Formats: sequence, C-alpha cells, structure tokens
Amino acid sequence: MSYINPSMGSGSRTARRTMEFGRTYVVRPKGKHQATMVWLHGLGDNGSSSSQLLESLALPNIKWICPTAPTRPVAILGGFPCTAWFDAGELSDDTTNDLEGLEASVAHIANLLSTEPADVKLGIGGFSMGAATALYSATCFAHGKYGNGNPYPVNLRAVIGLSGWLPGSRNVRNKIEGSHEAARCAASLPILLCHGKCDEVVPYRYGERASYVLSSAGFRNLQFKAYDGLGHYTVPREMDEVCNWLNARLVLEGSRR
Repeated sequence: MSYINPSMGSGSRTARRTMEFGRTYVVRPKGKHQATMVWLHGLGDNGSSSSQLLESLALPNIKWICPTAPTRPVAILGGFPCTAWFDAGELSDDTTNDLEGLEASVAHIANLLSTEPADVKLGIGGFSMGAATALYSATCFAHGKYGNGNPYPVNLRAVIGLSGWLPGSRNVRNKIEGSHEAARCAASLPILLCHGKCDEVVPYRYGERASYVLSSAGFRNLQFKAYDGLGHYTVPREMDEVCNWLNARLVLEGSRR
C-alpha cells in the first residue's frame, strides 16, 4: 500500500477543516468537451488509479477530474491513517460517523465542478467510499444545500455509484419531502448504481438498500444493476455499462464503442 502516506495523518486531533486533500488528476477529453465528471476513489486509493481506469473508456467527450482524499486515521481500520473521504467506524447506511468530514469532501468536489464552463454537463461518480460520497452529493444537490445550510452550488446531471452505500440514509426522505423544488431535482437526476452480489467488503444489501431509499425518496430516474459473481472490484462489463449509461443520459456526441 505504497500510496498511503502516514505522515499526512497527523491531523487526527485537529479540526476537520485542517485536513488537506491530495493531488488531483485530470483526464482531458479526446473529443469535444461536453461533460465533466468528478470520479472518487475508494478507501486507501488515490486519484491516479482512477485516472488510469477512466482514460481507457470510450468516452471521448468527457473530462474526468480525479481528486485524492485527505489522509486521515480511519476508525474501521483501527485508526490506521489512509486516504478517506470521511472517517468510518463501520460501513453503516443508517448513521454517519463523520458528517463534518463527509460534507467537507462533498463541498470540495462541488468546488472542483463549479469552475467548469457553463455549457458543460456536470456529474459525480465513484467506487466504494467514493460511491458513498457521490450518493451523498446527490442528496445535497436535490436538497439544494449542505447539512449546515449553505447552498449547494452546482447543477448535477449524472451520479454513479459502484459498490457503495448511502450514508445517513434515514434522513434522505426528510430532505426531499416538503419541498417541491427538492422533489423536482430528485426526480430529474439520473443515478446509476452497480453492485456485485459477492461483494465481501461492502455487502450487496447496502447497494440494494441505497437504491430502495433513493427511489422511495423521489429519485425516480435511478437504475440499479446487480452482477452475479462480482466481488469488491470493477470489471469491463460493468464499465461498459457505465459508458453506455453516460452516453445515453448526457446525450454525448460522437461516442465510439
């Protein structure tokens, strides 16, 4: 695990706002720039790994921004410091151990997208903990604000979660119900969820639960794909699904198969 830098984990006793994000990697579009997607890596990984995977996809009109999470002690790893979008004591969709850290990451991601050209479609995707962060971003977008009340600044057009879960799922319906604008945003946001039935790290039931909770809360434009025999990793047929889904939802020109 050479990508872990323990020296960056010294912020364990400091406020979350002092946590520094790692290097951001960018994959430039090979064709006309029509969309920008932020892609979020899993626990202990980095933006470089994501950029290498995404560079090989047949999506020439998408710019990929691949940030690296802060390095922090992670409770589920016994306090071992590694890259993580938020601290996690357990993989639970009902509670969020580190809401402050999660929202700091969501705000960082939105800031990366906020400087993109106005005519470019924006989206967020991720794997595992990155997927969890992407899905939480979707709820902030629909709600129109972060948990602290500050406005969410970007218009999302696509969200993808691979092998992930939905942090704070019990609060999602409350965020959406009672606001016509939130309900409209939720209903219009395309979401793709993919999960392997043999996932030994983030159990399949968490992906299923995320799909159910989001759909019940009004995210109607949601597709859930299950993969027999797939563990906690991606495979070409899953990434093909991602490519086809993005081409269709973002209406990209000149896609090559």
